[in-house]
Amino acid sequence: MTTDGPLAAHTLARGDGTPLVLLPGFPIDARVWVDVVRHLPVGRTVIAVDPPGLGRSPDGEAVAHALGAGPEPSLETSADAVAATVRAAGLDRVVVAGLSMGGYVAMALVERHPDLVAGLALVDTRSTPDDDPGRANRLRVADAVLASGDLTELAGTPAMQLSPVSIDTRPELVEQVLAWIGDQRPSGVAWSQRAMGARPDRTRVLAGFRAPAVVVVGDQDRITPVPTAEHMMDVLPDAELVVVPGAGHLAVIEDPGTVAGALQRLLERVDRGTAA
Repeated sequence: MTTDGPLAAHTLARGDGTPLVLLPGFPIDARVWVDVVRHLPVGRTVIAVDPPGLGRSPDGEAVAHALGAGPEPSLETSADAVAATVRAAGLDRVVVAGLSMGGYVAMALVERHPDLVAGLALVDTRSTPDDDPGRANRLRVADAVLASGDLTELAGTPAMQLSPVSIDTRPELVEQVLAWIGDQRPSGVAWSQRAMGARPDRTRVLAGFRAPAVVVVGDQDRITPVPTAEHMMDVLPDAELVVVPGAGHLAVIEDPGTVAGALQRLLERVDRGTAA
C-alpha cells in the first residue's frame, strides 16, 4: 500500500501497458476488486484506491483539507483526491474502472481531470443523480450511523446489492459483504452518503468522452438496473455494453471473470490506440 497521495492506494499488480485504477463502491473498500484482478492477465500495473473515510484512507474532512477543498462532502473532492493519489504514484494516463459510487467518482474524474483518463469502465453505476426520496434517504442514513456510532443501519445492504440467486446459493458472499461493511467507519459511511446525495447529472460528461469505454451491469441489478446502463450507452461515443447473467449490483464479486474479461478488452483497445 502507498499513502504518498491523499488516499490509500493498493498496488495489486505491476507491469506494462496502460495502468488500471480501480475505484470501489459504497460502503466497501478496495478489497472488492481483488477477485477481478486475479482473473486479469499478468503483466499490467493495477492500483485500487480506497475512498475518503473508507478502508485505509483518511476521513473525508482530512482529505478535503489536504486538497484545500471546501468542507462539504462531495464526489468532486473524491475525484481530485484520486487524481492526486494516482499522480503521486507516478502515473499520468490510466484506465479508470468504477463500481457504483466508484463510477460516480470516475465520471467526476473525466470531467475534472480529462487528461488522466485514457479509458473508462462503469460497473453497476449510473450517470444520473438521486431523486428527492433517494437523496433524503442518504441523509437519513448518514445521520443515523453518526448518531448510533455503528453500522447496523446497513445490515440489509447485501440483500439489495447481491442478486437473489447469489443470496440463495452463495451465503459466503453475503458474509463477505457484511464483513467488509463492518470494517468501515461510521464517519466515512456518512461522508460518502452525503457526497453521493449531492452529485449532479453527469450524462453530458459521458457524451463528451471520446476515449474507449465499457459499461458493465448485472442483469439482476436492482439498484442501477440494465436501463440505467443503456442510458449511458446511448450517449457514450465509443463503448461496449456487457450484461452479466445472474449478477446483481456486485458483479465484481458475483462473476469476477466476466468483469475481468470486459476490463481486459477495454485495456487492449486503449493500448492499441496508444500504440497507434
